[in-house]
Amino acid sequence: MILTTTNTVEGHPITAYKGIVVREAIMGANIVRDFFASVTDVIGGRSGAYETKLKDARDEAMAELEDRARAKGANAVVGIDLDYEVIGDSMLMVSVSGTAVTVT
Repeated sequence: MILTTTNTVEGHPITAYKGIVVREAIMGANIVRDFFASVTDVIGGRSGAYETKLKDARDEAMAELEDRARAKGANAVVGIDLDYEVIGDSMLMVSVSGTAVTVT
C-alpha cells in the first residue's frame, strides 16, 4: 500500500478513485505521564512520554486508514492529511484522511 501526502504517485498513474477514507485515533492521557510532562515543560526539554503517545496515535490511525482503503479495493492513498486535536483535558485525537485510489 502506497501512502502519500501528495496528490499523485510519480511513475504510477491513478487508474481508479475509490473514495475518501478517514480514520481517527483517540488516546487518553495518563495522570502520571501528565505530571512528568509538566515537570519537563518547567525545566525545559522534550516530553518523551507525549511524543510516544502522539506516535502511537498516529501509527494506529494510519494503519486503520490503510485497512479502510484496502477494503475499498485500493492499493494507495493519496492526499493524506494529518490533524491533531485536544479533546477536554486529557484526550488526544489524531485524524487522518485521504483519497483511496488504484495505481499501476
